[in-house]
Order: sequence, then C-alpha cells, then structure tokens
Amino acid sequence: MDVTINQSEGKSLVVLNGRIDTTNADQFLNDINPLMQPEAGDIDMDCSNMDYTSSQGLRMFLMLQKAVSSRKNKLVLRNMKPQVKEVFDITGFSNIITIE
Repeated sequence: MDVTINQSEGKSLVVLNGRIDTTNADQFLNDINPLMQPEAGDIDMDCSNMDYTSSQGLRMFLMLQKAVSSRKNKLVLRNMKPQVKEVFDITGFSNIITIE
C-alpha cells in the first residue's frame, strides 16, 4: 500500500494505491497516523487505486473514523472500486464512514 498525503486549505488530501492486508496493515497505520492528529482537519481519500482491504484494513479505517469524529471533522472515501465497496457494504462500514 502506498499512501500519499497532501495538505490544502486545512484539509488532508490522501491518495491510496494498492492493497491493505495483514502483511502491510502496520505500515498503513503508520502512514495514516498523521491523519489522526487534531491538525489534520477534514480528510478526503481517493480510493480509486485501492484494490483490496482485509479486516485489518477495515480496523484501521474505523480507528481513523473515530479519531476524525472525535475532533468534529469529516472523513470521505471517494472513487472506491465496486469490489472494495462491497466489503464496506457487507461489513456495515459504509454506514459508519462516508463513501462517495
């Protein structure tokens, strides 16, 4: 998984590339850790190149959502591939995290 984070006008713009699974979940958590900090603001994630997420990845997204909600900001996942969105739908995560 490759994570690119850019700051723009108080918002974090994030691009995800690849897969999130048990082999790289810890690295993914390290990569998104700055997004859990109060200064991150709202988060807009482009998931168009995210190919897969395991339950470990879902756990990281949930941790991020909780951090963002606790500071009254918004997390939006955009351009998700149908097979990845299906995982979010089946697990109920699409009811917790905004997906557009």
